[in-house]
Amino acid sequence: MTLTPTTYASAINTQLGDQGLAQQPWWVEQWMELINGYRFKKRLERAWEYARSGNVTSIRFEGRRVHARVQGSSEEPYKVKLWLDVLSDDDWGYVLDALTQKARWSAQLLAGVMPQDIERAFAASGKRLFPFKLQEVRSECSCPDKANPCKHVSAVFYLMGDRFSEDPFVLFQMRGRTRGQLLADLAKRRRRALARQAKKAAAAKGSQPVAEAAPHPVHPAIKNPNRWWRYDAALDPDLVVITPALEGDTGLDAAGPLPLAEEPRFPEANQHFLEHLQAHGQQLAALAMAKAMGPVNGDDS
Repeated sequence: MTLTPTTYASAINTQLGDQGLAQQPWWVEQWMELINGYRFKKRLERAWEYARSGNVTSIRFEGRRVHARVQGSSEEPYKVKLWLDVLSDDDWGYVLDALTQKARWSAQLLAGVMPQDIERAFAASGKRLFPFKLQEVRSECSCPDKANPCKHVSAVFYLMGDRFSEDPFVLFQMRGRTRGQLLADLAKRRRRALARQAKKAAAAKGSQPVAEAAPHPVHPAIKNPNRWWRYDAALDPDLVVITPALEGDTGLDAAGPLPLAEEPRFPEANQHFLEHLQAHGQQLAALAMAKAMGPVNGDDS
């Protein structure tokens, strides 16, 4: 399996903010527990100061490896490498199958959230996503310190936690699958799963082809707009109440001035137009009232 080198130098902060790594997501806290359990506390204090003061001058990814430069006591920055053991293609196959079966896992990862039970997906392969102990995080440094991790590696470790808070896929990349590869594999397996489900459903129905759904009937009013204004169904008389409008309650008063009728040469045009419109409306209302109160279906009684 070949991984395309990916550079994150511009995306990874090389200096922690004033708040450090306080109030971070659970997966960052789990990563930080590894380094915080290191027995050489003085070395960790120095590493923390390096991370806070900007002594880590660069961080970049090359496949699954993290490459960094950390300025120490020497004139030239020390070269740091940090990586995890990569899962095999077979192991990733088990993990992807498990992820495909739970859409929630995929949805949370797409949202930038690490599922709290993500290790269940890796349990199928007998592997883990998170290192179980600090020794599982492989590291090298060009400094003369024989201890591993040294303060330079530990400073990078802190900044990696900061990166994890922004993108949980970084941890997947260190295990051998980039974000693009993981999502592409999940989509492919999801399509296969849906195809299998459709095949099983067809087999359950006697392997008969599914008939196409009949087209929805088109309402006559769609073809004949004149029918839009007709309502032929009978109404319950108790539901119909006809009352004259209250004086001034025609809606025209609330509409305000009519711009099309405003013309300086004809200052009374607006008023005349409204009066004509109101008279017309009253006439139609009277006709509607007479028709509503008249005989129904030829009943003259």
